[in-house]
Amino acid sequence: MALAGAERVQAGATRARILRYLARTWPLYLMLVPGIIFVAIFSYYPMYGVVIAFQDFNPGLGFTGSTWVGLKHFRYIFTLNPDFYNILRNTIVIASLKIVTMQVAAITLALLLNEARSALFKRSVQTVVYLPHFLSWIVLGGIVLDMVASNGLITRTLKAMGLQDPPMFLGSNKWFVPTLVVTNLWQGVGWSTIIYLAALTSVDPQLHEAAAIDGASRMQRVWHVTLPGISSTIVLLACLALGNVLQAGFDQVFMLYNPAVYATGDILDTYVYRAGLISAQYSMAGAIGLVKSVVGFVLIVVAYYLADKYAGYRIF
Repeated sequence: MALAGAERVQAGATRARILRYLARTWPLYLMLVPGIIFVAIFSYYPMYGVVIAFQDFNPGLGFTGSTWVGLKHFRYIFTLNPDFYNILRNTIVIASLKIVTMQVAAITLALLLNEARSALFKRSVQTVVYLPHFLSWIVLGGIVLDMVASNGLITRTLKAMGLQDPPMFLGSNKWFVPTLVVTNLWQGVGWSTIIYLAALTSVDPQLHEAAAIDGASRMQRVWHVTLPGISSTIVLLACLALGNVLQAGFDQVFMLYNPAVYATGDILDTYVYRAGLISAQYSMAGAIGLVKSVVGFVLIVVAYYLADKYAGYRIF
């Protein structure tokens, strides 16, 4: 009896503690409700549609009336589809180039801004490089198309510099991927720099002073003090970026590509769009999307494992 009474007292104390906690934090949980509803409606509820990857889906018959075919579409993708492996290679190449160049450019820009002595110059550069991040690729894509057109700014500039036959940046398989990488930097490097600028504030100024007293030049201080000071942030972001290896940027590629550059510019997302919405091959598009999602999930798990192991970053 005494033990049961003690358990009731403990349960009552725990319940009271939870109620006091909720009374203090309920506004924060209330703020989560719209996000939870959004994710539930637009992310989790549509996952039921993944069944079409295992059917010969007919919109008129719906999910329940379409014929089940098992792994038929997956076998076609991996053995008979002549485009799949080339598209997969394009996706990995473009995404990897974007990740690597973005990290290198963001670190370099953060170091340069951190060394700038004029606060006005520093703020001005930050404003200019951050601005494209807040514009969608609908806007940026139109700007890029105008700039590289036959009478665009870049083309006219190259001709004025003596290059009479400027490259077709969006019409050549040789130049399309570099164009994607460069325009991706233009759009995102300013925003990515914020993280590294924040990390640089944690570097102890006394280390720089000690290195300067020992005769280290500014470049030596950057190499031996600043970079080691933000190395954990660099490792963390590099690990987390691994989960985006199959995210080559649908909106950017869709705005800029055309049939002339499908050989190097067609990625999984654009292929799914054409196969599923344009050609009405819903089941095959669903199968490709499911493969991408599963691989992406595995990559995210690996990324967080590496982030925990090498940078001490954990969510749970």
